[in-house]
Amino acid sequence: MAVPKRKKTPPKRDMRRANHDKVTPVQIAPCPNCGEAMRPHRACGACGHYNGRKAVAVKTPS
Repeated sequence: MAVPKRKKTPPKRDMRRANHDKVTPVQIAPCPNCGEAMRPHRACGACGHYNGRKAVAVKTPS
């Protein structure tokens, strides 16, 4: 069975582990129909449009 010749130093260990915990910010784009902020490749929460057509029904606040 293979055994490492020397112990990894803590900085090397930490650099290796750091790549798994990176968090990317949420991408936000304006809706082409209403201009409200929305996430790409999802229906707009304000107007319900996706890809140039009405995709979901949106409740209007009363």
